[in-house]
Amino acid sequence: MMQHSSVNILAIESSCDDTAAAVLCDGKIRANVVAGQEVHRLYGGVIPELAGRAHQSNILPVVQQALFKADVKAEELSAIAFTRGPGLMGSLLVGAGFAKGLSIALDKPLIGIDHLQAHVSAVFIEHEHIPRPMLCLLVSGGHTQLVMVDGQNRMNLIGTTLDDAAGEALDKAAKLLGLPYPGGPHIDRLAKEGNEKAFSFSSARLPDYQFSFSGMKTSLLYFLRAQPAGFIERNLPDICASFQEQVVQYLLQVTGKAIRNLKPASIALSGGVSANSRLRKAFGEMAQEHDIPAFIPSFEYCTDNAAMIAMAAYQAYQQGSFSELDVMPYARQPNVPA
Repeated sequence: MMQHSSVNILAIESSCDDTAAAVLCDGKIRANVVAGQEVHRLYGGVIPELAGRAHQSNILPVVQQALFKADVKAEELSAIAFTRGPGLMGSLLVGAGFAKGLSIALDKPLIGIDHLQAHVSAVFIEHEHIPRPMLCLLVSGGHTQLVMVDGQNRMNLIGTTLDDAAGEALDKAAKLLGLPYPGGPHIDRLAKEGNEKAFSFSSARLPDYQFSFSGMKTSLLYFLRAQPAGFIERNLPDICASFQEQVVQYLLQVTGKAIRNLKPASIALSGGVSANSRLRKAFGEMAQEHDIPAFIPSFEYCTDNAAMIAMAAYQAYQQGSFSELDVMPYARQPNVPA
């Protein structure tokens, strides 16, 4: 009887300020290692040059640790996957260069993965059988999208933000409120102590399934400027709760319209902002209202990680979709996920 060898994929993620590596064996994540970069907290945001340098220091030990935790030898790998983009070009080049070198050294195929497609694929790490078509709300620091996934894992972008992303709006709001970077988690924590109905901020109404967060952010800015000294400190939890609720309800409003019009078989939430506790709860409540199954990844698969790259690469491997050695990273997504 013919023996089928295992499919072992090493995945590398280096799109921003986290250096990550994961090992997937036959569709299951065996190791998922992430090394953060504390240096950016001093500047209130990610400094691209510092991020690239830190990736160069972190990438080898992170990959070694992932292989060790998975108990997989380098020569047992079936393919090497890496984040191709979008992201910071300097950071992406570190991951791509390392993956290419390993691919050549081990004589293993290379798989370049779109970062946003991987965020959607993260949903399948813990949920193998999800009814299709699946409508996924992808919410991160740099992107806000609605993506429809069919039975062949083809992804069709049906809506996106025209300016700021939801995560960017939360981070910028946190900065206006004097909160540390990254600000989104601080807003989430403080909002638990506040009244989400205390204040209201404007939100855009756009056709189809488009988003816009710049007006909401500007509304907060003008609101804060009009307040007397000491107002922010006295009302910080209420401001956080109100602004966060505005962001959440706006996301659900557009997603709900897509559910009613497109009638997907299931819905999913992914991306870094899907770690927000209020959004996770409200998304589940919306699913119940529409009587539709909802799927949300565990926290470790929401923020940037290599496990999602590995899952997207596994799907590509099964379809025989590989990259050439001259494949180049891209800072901005050149087209919709496919």
